[in-house]
Formats: sequence, structure tokens, C-alpha cells
Amino acid sequence: MSPTVSHKDSSRQRRPGTFNHSLDMKSGPLPPGGWDDSRLDSVGGEGDREALLSESGVGDFSKAPRSCRAELSSILLLLFLYVLQGIPLGLAGSIPLILQSKNVSYTDQAFFSFVFWPFSLKLLWAPMVDAVYFKNFGRRKSWLVPTQYILGFFMIYLSTQVDRMLGNTDGRTPDVVALTVTFFLFEFLAATQDIAVDGWALTMLSRENVGYASTCNSVGQTAGYFLGNVLFLALESADFCNKYLRFQPQPRGIVTLSDFLFFWGTVFLITTTLVALLKKENKEVSVVKEETQGITDTYKLLFSIIKMPAVLTFCLLILTAKAVAWIRICTAGLVDS
Repeated sequence: MSPTVSHKDSSRQRRPGTFNHSLDMKSGPLPPGGWDDSRLDSVGGEGDREALLSESGVGDFSKAPRSCRAELSSILLLLFLYVLQGIPLGLAGSIPLILQSKNVSYTDQAFFSFVFWPFSLKLLWAPMVDAVYFKNFGRRKSWLVPTQYILGFFMIYLSTQVDRMLGNTDGRTPDVVALTVTFFLFEFLAATQDIAVDGWALTMLSRENVGYASTCNSVGQTAGYFLGNVLFLALESADFCNKYLRFQPQPRGIVTLSDFLFFWGTVFLITTTLVALLKKENKEVSVVKEETQGITDTYKLLFSIIKMPAVLTFCLLILTAKAVAWIRICTAGLVDS
């Protein structure tokens, strides 16, 4: 048997003399100095050498598996970023209940459901978020930091306008079109932040702990949605606050939507500043060959898949499944108080 390295294609002929000794277990143990990895360079470039060593299990003996405690700070950061991500989702989900309490027509409430589309359609601009970035600043931070800054300032500005949009200041009916456009942009920014955080989670954690990223996603988004929806509606309701949180009844809740937006906008700005200054991205391991296509080829492949009849039907179901859910729930008697 000629000296070879085991590959998937065993029928492929190898050049003799590439290695000093066969890796066949039948040939017995290697003599001292029998493995000369300097000869690997004759097979290909430095990348090929690293790939062969990785596939054969040679190298990386000095890298011990990192425990969860060693990356606890990264896990907590991911968890908090996903909590922030759930806040816009929860706020958008609370608006239909507020509109229902103001006797807005079902047509207008159905029109507002367009604000939830960005999270369903984020695949359309995800390749751009993944491919366009500033290398010196970081692949994920190039999108995460600007997006969260815009979200923070947007929430602070929205806190000064949302009462007028809801008709709380002049007694008019809510401006559903303005609310829909505003929260659509709001959700678009949150969906972009989600793309950046999901990508960063793959490199922020080691291979042994990357599974915790999905847990952070589920727990964080759920907690953020709870804060932006359930907790906000409870604290905004005068009936709930008077019944459970106050000794003297008041005509309004403890917090208003404008107060809530201003508070979380400030949290977004502070968190983003700390992440930009203190958190560094891990250097991504370079691969031998490009595993992903260019951005143009990616979009061509994406649209070829979308044009398939089964995929079009599935997309239609996803985009319309929840269009009337809140209306039916509100009709059944659910109100924000």
C-alpha cells in the first residue's frame, strides 16, 4: 500500500512519497519523527495544509474545549441583544389592542398588520447584511451598531409623535396610515438588527457553546416581547394599575406609550455605545475555498427558489396567516384594559 491520506474518494490515485509514513493502522506505530508535516506544503498552499491537518485530526491539541462559564459574558450579551430585539416586536403587537379600544375599523386594523412583514421578508436583504461591511470595525458590528443607534434615536423621536398619531392630544381618530408607515420602518430596523445578531452569534461563541445562541434567541425574544407587549399594556392600563398597583385611583396608567418609547430608546443608545467601545469581534477562521457565493449569485439563487409554485404558496400563507388573528381575538372580547 502506497503512503496516502484517507479521503472520501479512495479510487483517486495519490502521488507516492508525499508523506514519510502511511497512515494505515496496519503498518504499525509511527517511528519518532515519522510525521513530517513540512512535506504537506508540497500538496498545496497553506490553506490546504491547514485543511488536511484539520480533517486528519492533527493540530489544535493545545485548544481545550471552552466551558460555558468561560463565555458567560458573551452569552449574557447575546441574551440582552435578543431582549432588545423583542421590544419593537412587542410594541407593534400592542398597537392593535390600543386601536381596538379606540373603535378603529377592522379595515384599518388589517392595514396595520403590514408592519409585521419585515421579519417575514428579512431574507431578501440578509445577503447584503452578510456581505457588505467594514473589515476594521467588524463584520457584524458594521450593521449592528448603526442599526441600533438609528433604532434608539427613532424611538426617542417617536415618543414625541406617537400621542398625536393615536389621537390622544386632540381627540381625533388615530392616524392609522402614519402609524403603519412608522412601525413598518421600526420593524424593518429590528429585523436588520436580528440578521446582524444571528450572524454574530455564530462567531461570538466557540464551537462547543454555539448551541446556546438558539436558547438566547428564544428566551431573549420572548422576554423582550413580554416587556414590550404584556408588561407595557398592563402598566399603561388605568384599570389594571388602579386595581393592583395603586392605593388612590388615577385616570391614567403608570406609564404611557411615549414614556415607554423614550426609556427603551435611551437603553438602546447606551447599550450600543458600550458594545461599540468594549466588545470586539472574534477573528473569523479563513476557509480554503469560498463556501458562499457572491451577493449577485446569492440573489439569483434566492429568486429562483422564490419563483417555485410551492414556495410562492407557502410565502402567501406565512404573510397572511396572522392578518386577521388580532381582529378575531378582539372581536371575542379582548381589550387592552
